[in-house]
Amino acid sequence: MKHALIAAACAATLGLGALQAKAASIVDTAVQAGQFSTLVKAIEAAGLVDTLKGEGPFTVFAPSDEAFAKLPQDQLNALLADKDALTKVLTYHVVPGKVLSSDVKAGEVQTKAGQALTLKTEGGVQVNDSRVVSADISASNGVIHVIDSVLLPN
Repeated sequence: MKHALIAAACAATLGLGALQAKAASIVDTAVQAGQFSTLVKAIEAAGLVDTLKGEGPFTVFAPSDEAFAKLPQDQLNALLADKDALTKVLTYHVVPGKVLSSDVKAGEVQTKAGQALTLKTEGGVQVNDSRVVSADISASNGVIHVIDSVLLPN
């Protein structure tokens, strides 16, 4: 009986450790990174948290806080207040599938917003006119590539 209790306690401990070792979702990874507070606030305002914590996989070209700071404050405030426009902008940063930087091919790729992004690979990865400044941040449901500006759809 004593051995069975010890075995059960060990199994429970191992199970908890396995849960803690599991990679975090895109949203949780963005929160933990500390450089995406504006992006996370926007994801919450648009109601996209559950989507970006979902199964995926997703590739997110994530504007850093510095990238959001390049937008005029009144434009950013208006965007955060308009859920439809905000959703369109945010989903324009999301591509279906997990695309690592080494797999990026020059050309157009469809986003979750239904509009294409133009990817360039000469001299580093570029998305439209934005540069990838940090690549391949792994999440349980995809990958994040940090970009230096906010992408605005047509």
